[in-house]
Formats: sequence, structure tokens, C-alpha cells
Amino acid sequence: MNDVISKEHVFSHTIDKVWNAISKAEEISAWFIQADFKAEKGYKYTFTAEPNEKGCTIISGEVKNANPYELVYTWIVGDTKTETTVSWKLESIEDGTKLYLEHSGISNYGGETAVKMFESFNGGWDNCISELSGYLKETVHAG
Repeated sequence: MNDVISKEHVFSHTIDKVWNAISKAEEISAWFIQADFKAEKGYKYTFTAEPNEKGCTIISGEVKNANPYELVYTWIVGDTKTETTVSWKLESIEDGTKLYLEHSGISNYGGETAVKMFESFNGGWDNCISELSGYLKETVHAG
């Protein structure tokens, strides 16, 4: 089974505007999910979603790395004990910012659960990048 989801996306926005959107609680809460989050190594964060038919409403973890333009944190879904890792890396390019997103360790779920989680996360990250793009275009007015 593939254990790593990798996404790349180019934004026509400055690296600082993209960084703020993925690293500041108030901005994460605006485009993704209600966030108690600080881009500080060791910070134990919680993302809280509105309840829905899919069940999962809380994601928690710990920030492992928060250097300028690189953010890494563990990702624990709901009441599971399974830990995966999410990494965001930003690169300034001529016309904006290139984002690299990686979600790894999905095989930690084991068996069929890992396959289902991989499929869920893969689609979820596509939606996430789409929402981030919309937020940057409409709310931040960055391009």
C-alpha cells in the first residue's frame, strides 16, 4: 500500500500570505476547520469540525517543526491512537508560491483501515487545497 500522499500546488500569492493561511489559527479556522493552533514546535493543537454524517469531528497532534515556510505536525483522527504526519513546505517562485504537502505514516492504521484512510485523506487534501486557494483569492485578496 502507498503510505504517503503528496500534493503540489502553485498559488499566485506571496509566500508570507500562504504561510499565514496555513500557520495562523484564525486563518486556518476561516478556510479549513476550527483551530486551536500555533506554529510553534511542541504546541499541542486541536482542530474541531462541526459534527457530520462521517463522524470524525476532532483532529489533534503536536507541532514537530515550524521553521519559516516549513510546518510539520502529527495528525491523530478522532479517538484513534494512530499517529500520522502532515508536512507543508512552501517555496517562493517567480509568480507566487509553490506548496508541497505530504501526509505520511498512513499504513500505521493497518490493513483495510489504512486503505480507507488513505482514500479519505487523499480526497480530503484535494478539497483542502481547493478551499485554501479559494480563501486566498476571495478573503485575503492576494491575487
